[in-house]
Amino acid sequence: MTLWTSDAAARATGGRATRDFVITGVSIDTRTLQPGDLFVALKDVRDGHDFVARALDKGAAAALVSRIPEGVADNAPLLVVPDVLAALGDLGRAGRARMQGRVIAITGSVGKTSTKEMARIALAEQGNIHAAEASYNNHWGVPLTLARMPEDTDFAIIEIGMNHPGEIAPLARLARPHVAMITTVAAAHLEAFGAIEGIAREKGAIFAGLEPAGHAIIPEDLAVTQILRDCADAAGALVIGFGQHGMAKPVKAETVDGATRVRARILGETVDLTLATAGTHFVMNAVGVLAALSAAGADLAAAAKHLADWNPPLGRGAVEDLAGVRLIDDAYNSNPTSLSAGLATLARLTGGRRVAILGDMLELGPEEIAMHAGMAQDPAIAAVDLVHTAGPRMRALHEALPENRRGVHAETAAELAERIGELVATGDIVLVKGSKSSRVSTVVDALRRTRQSTAPGERTA
Repeated sequence: MTLWTSDAAARATGGRATRDFVITGVSIDTRTLQPGDLFVALKDVRDGHDFVARALDKGAAAALVSRIPEGVADNAPLLVVPDVLAALGDLGRAGRARMQGRVIAITGSVGKTSTKEMARIALAEQGNIHAAEASYNNHWGVPLTLARMPEDTDFAIIEIGMNHPGEIAPLARLARPHVAMITTVAAAHLEAFGAIEGIAREKGAIFAGLEPAGHAIIPEDLAVTQILRDCADAAGALVIGFGQHGMAKPVKAETVDGATRVRARILGETVDLTLATAGTHFVMNAVGVLAALSAAGADLAAAAKHLADWNPPLGRGAVEDLAGVRLIDDAYNSNPTSLSAGLATLARLTGGRRVAILGDMLELGPEEIAMHAGMAQDPAIAAVDLVHTAGPRMRALHEALPENRRGVHAETAAELAERIGELVATGDIVLVKGSKSSRVSTVVDALRRTRQSTAPGERTA
């Protein structure tokens, strides 16, 4: 299917097409490029112009460039622009402008990608669905998602993230959502904002991009909920709160064999749904998703039914049964809020010794040591039998734990991975969690190797 013609792409970007071509996809990586893609020569660790020749050899329909790269013929299919990143933004803006469906944007300190995937799967059989790939939520990820969006899309789900102040509003204005959802506000990237109130204001900036009479889906029951509500009000949004006291709320939830059965009240309508996980934070995200989809005009009952097909992405809380061990793989990121949710999930599962293996939580600012130590007071800790820790920050938690729950501490996750056989026993239920840069995922890899398992979704030869 044609995504862009050379003329349409040139008009959108103000660039010059060296010859006619037809684009069926957009790529920034020659390793995953498909024939017919437009290769976007972004500058990152390497200059994408160095890979244009390879992209064309692999079947790229054209390349988006700011100059003709060395070794590429003058008559090669190129779209030449002054600035590649700006042109990608222009292409995304044009993609959004021509699409007549509904756009849902999602941000939050925790759960953006999981919630985006919930929304995508819940919308099955409700038209043509387009969603951000992986965690493409930054200054190039959002325009890339929009540039890839087919013109006949009925529902688009756009994930928007940030690391520093001022990043969300421009991306929200690019996406122009009809519905914008904030999953939660937590102490993530705190060192860039100084206080959680600053994070809340940055998350609330997503509402600045809403279309007229757009809907703001906000979490109730937070200390900063009023800040989010103020941001939504300033944007003229219609506000829907979700949570224990929201217009969208869980009425009943019970965990059975690692799955959670939920009855929820969504904007006056009662629906039943099942989630293939024990995490109560996923229940709340599902309630928020259903509120967002209902506000976007989707069929609520059908969306609730299809949530049963959703599973947490790898590294984000998926529960899997290995040979003799039940693993909660939550090794992609961590902050006090998401760690508390992970511990609560561990506490809820029954059948064996509960073991937590925890890596450092990063980007928490000057109070990071106190925040790590403070996790020893988390209510769910009382149900955890043993806590192993890795990293200089996690030493504070190790020292704050009661001796009967204090496991092994190592300076690196790799050291714990090497000792996995002595840290985990048959019958254990194991939570592995830490910020991505703590490399606690090496513990997950070691556990899977020793228990002769593959990750969910992977196949052995």
